[in-house]
Amino acid sequence: MRVLLVEDNEPIGRDISAALTASGYVVEWVREGEDAWFKGGTENYAAAVLDLGLPGLDGLSVLKRWRQEARDLPVLILTARGTWSERVEGIDAGADDYLPKPFQMEELLARLRAITRRAAGQSSALMQVGDLALDTRQMRVSLNGTQLNLSPQEYRLVSYFIHHAGRVIPQMELTEHLYAQDYERESNSIEVLVGRVRRKLGGDLIETRRGFGYTLKMPERTP
Repeated sequence: MRVLLVEDNEPIGRDISAALTASGYVVEWVREGEDAWFKGGTENYAAAVLDLGLPGLDGLSVLKRWRQEARDLPVLILTARGTWSERVEGIDAGADDYLPKPFQMEELLARLRAITRRAAGQSSALMQVGDLALDTRQMRVSLNGTQLNLSPQEYRLVSYFIHHAGRVIPQMELTEHLYAQDYERESNSIEVLVGRVRRKLGGDLIETRRGFGYTLKMPERTP
């Protein structure tokens, strides 16, 4: 999934970017508030990790603008300001969670997983769509209780489908969320990746909607 990281501190930004990338996220890192406001308002992200202490336009103003523009991407606030009144202000402005500095990277990852799950209507670290299960904490996928042997890119694809189960996802959206902007890829990379995942999942769990994209089928409800 594609995450917008907004952090002007170079060492902290590098550490967060590396940790997010190692956890399967595609990271776009910006360092200034104006850039963050523009990108978060015009591009598609699964979540944003937003520092408050930014040069120029501060993080709280960025968040308020996003919410005024009806941008509903989940936002995890980072800040060195630790007073309760500032935490309340951030939450009231539309933040989904708040993490004061200094923090443990595992906690940041756990909180990010939680807000993206909630955005997908899930509360547990184990997300289930029919017989297909995603363990977001262990980064594992299983089918009918059997763990699947997936490459990192295949895992990212299945994870994105499960987070958006039942919705038709355009190919361009998958490209944005699975590949970094500077990643060299073939024009048919998504079709090839979907084909590999289909063979491992079996059946027709992933459906192609010609001219629209792909969808992970939801299980039929019994009356």
